[in-house]
Amino acid sequence: MLKFTYFRRMRKQHWVLFAGSMVALWGLFLLLDACFPFRPQVAYAPLVLDRDGTVLHARLSADDKWRMYTELSEITPTLRQALLFKEDRFFYYHMGVNPLAMVRALASNWRSGRRTSGASTITMQVARLLDPQPRTYGNKLREMFRALQLEWHYSKDEILQLYLNLVPYGSNLEGVKSAALLYFGRSPNHLSLAQIATLTVVPNRPSSLRLDQPNDELLAVRNQWLRAFREANVFPVQAVADALAEPLNLRRRPTPRGVPHLARRLTQTHKRVPVVRTTIDRRVQAQVETLTETHIRHWKQRNVHNAAVMVVDNRTREVVAYLGSPDFEDGTHAGQVDGVRAVRSPGSTLKPLVYALAFDEGKVTPKRMLPDVPTDYDGYAPENFDRQFHGQVTAELALSHSLNLPAVQLLQEVSVPLLVQRLKQAGFATIARQQHYLGLSTVLGGCGTTLEELTALYAALADQGRYRPLRTLATAGDDTTTAAVVSPAASFVVTEILTQLERPDLPQREHHALRVPRIAWKTGTSYGRRDAWSIGYNERYTVGVWVGNFSGEGVRELTGADAATPLLFKLFNMLEPNGTERWFRAPAALGFRLVCAETGLVPGPACEHQVVDYFLPLVSEARVCDHWQEVRVSPDETLSYCPVCSPPAGYKRKRYRRLPAPVLAFQRAQGTAPEVVPPHNPACTRVWQADAPQIVSPVDGKEYVVERTEPAELMLQCQAEGDVKEVYWYVNDQFFKAASPTEPVFWQPDAGATDGRLKVSCSDDRGRNTDVWVRLSSW
Repeated sequence: MLKFTYFRRMRKQHWVLFAGSMVALWGLFLLLDACFPFRPQVAYAPLVLDRDGTVLHARLSADDKWRMYTELSEITPTLRQALLFKEDRFFYYHMGVNPLAMVRALASNWRSGRRTSGASTITMQVARLLDPQPRTYGNKLREMFRALQLEWHYSKDEILQLYLNLVPYGSNLEGVKSAALLYFGRSPNHLSLAQIATLTVVPNRPSSLRLDQPNDELLAVRNQWLRAFREANVFPVQAVADALAEPLNLRRRPTPRGVPHLARRLTQTHKRVPVVRTTIDRRVQAQVETLTETHIRHWKQRNVHNAAVMVVDNRTREVVAYLGSPDFEDGTHAGQVDGVRAVRSPGSTLKPLVYALAFDEGKVTPKRMLPDVPTDYDGYAPENFDRQFHGQVTAELALSHSLNLPAVQLLQEVSVPLLVQRLKQAGFATIARQQHYLGLSTVLGGCGTTLEELTALYAALADQGRYRPLRTLATAGDDTTTAAVVSPAASFVVTEILTQLERPDLPQREHHALRVPRIAWKTGTSYGRRDAWSIGYNERYTVGVWVGNFSGEGVRELTGADAATPLLFKLFNMLEPNGTERWFRAPAALGFRLVCAETGLVPGPACEHQVVDYFLPLVSEARVCDHWQEVRVSPDETLSYCPVCSPPAGYKRKRYRRLPAPVLAFQRAQGTAPEVVPPHNPACTRVWQADAPQIVSPVDGKEYVVERTEPAELMLQCQAEGDVKEVYWYVNDQFFKAASPTEPVFWQPDAGATDGRLKVSCSDDRGRNTDVWVRLSSW
């Protein structure tokens, strides 16, 4: 009994000693792990994938390796079983070191007197690949310690993933994904059993079992392991038989180089991210590249070498195609410049937004007449693209024909700050930086924008005026950032106008006009014909096209209609070959009303011709049309009478057309002015100041800087009523000159007396007068 108690006490002491030793070893391991941490940071070759997971673009890693990241989802059961059977059958049962395998290897090596087998587990191989050291017993212990650290900090699947990412395949090729993609043209999860067997045997002898040359030995080793799989019942007999019959088709394929501009952009902004998933549709991207290359090949004969295209899905704002330039390798013409993000002059592409804002502000409706006459805006005198003026045009015609003067006038009415504010809401970064320097020329391209910004803006027009940022990352999720740039009603009206085909920017060549897609689109041509734009949309897609030279060189034939729109049409016909049946619906807030066909205002008693027009109830201007005025005139129609001087008899009533003063002055200069009201009865003493001439130059309250010794002339110009034959100019209440109402007059300050306030007055031949005050400064 005493003996039994003694042995039981001894056994208990042994267990206590053993447990204490384990705790001590474990504490020592934790201490060493803290002192010598092992948290590997692997430099992977960045991969850019399309929306379906296909590799579009790959680049060398930071250490110049083709080391592509294999994701856990790409490690198929077949790949896992083949690898574990060959390398480490007890991988999921040991803690990084397999003691039984070590004992077996030591015994084998001792019997043979040389190293005939190793005891490295997959975890130990990973440790060696991450921290390569010379083969010594000391370094073997180090390798075992590192393996234990890996097992402590990583899961088994993560360690297996690390192994597959680091396993060597010769030269600078590492990882099963690199080998699978570059030699079999597919990702690891699409490999056959024969291909998997090939990739599992190469890492043991990457120098002799080379993938980059015909290798009968590699075929023999592959088949040897396939038979081993069959004998061990790792895979079905028939599957192994099919694998043995499969030829060893090895061919080094070119590295994927798709979407190079987007790939460079994303890898620069997502550094140390091994796999970047994009929203690119590989099929659409390929067709965009083909169509653009064919299109620009024709324009190269005219010294136009660059183009950029962006295709956006309006529903999700996903970028499905991104082309920065037709040829990334074209160093002669700066092919590596990303035309999608290059800041260029937008030409007329901002006009739809200005019209939409004017519609929301109630300043215009589609049928409203706008003046298209020469106008000076404080020294800024824009012209139309064709340098022609049309007198008066409807707003819808002005937009569809891209007339400049009506657009500038509308921008003046809605204000430049409002336009800039909406553009900032729509993500226009350059305009946000330039906002303090922008003026009325902004609507004609006097600012900097990018194709990406413009495409996003037009996508907002296609989505009831709601702006959302474009998405290039498939994993980003839906961006909840939204901004109401314009109202749904305004965006619908602008869309209807931009859908019209009776317009000068419709390509006239027969092979383009035969297949005009049903889209809303707008062209733009920058000053000097350096940039040609065409941006269009339907309910599903928005497509932006830019054509030009990255060097900024202008070309006489370069216009949005000729250089960009034909490509835009081809792209839409490619996206939807059968056209689109769905189209935009008018929002409930949009109303209809009859308006005078000659002014676009609410019809008055004298309006005989009326048309239907869109309008916003309680917002759009409701002024009644008064373009006809009835005047009492003498029987010979040489005099007119006001109510004060009208005789009781001996007169007649006649209607005269009333035009805005700028339009009337333009028509007078053109010789097309309508019959005007005769001169007022000279015997009448009543003066009507409400119709006094309007001084348009100089501008009231402005400061004019002139040279002190040789001051420049100051232009005096006015707009007067149709019955005015002559006007009289006064400077500081001193008579200066008499002139016709449409004649510009030039006054020069006295040298040395150019500082101070200046009063300029204009009176017409009916005694009506207007004054303005300006300030002169010298330098």
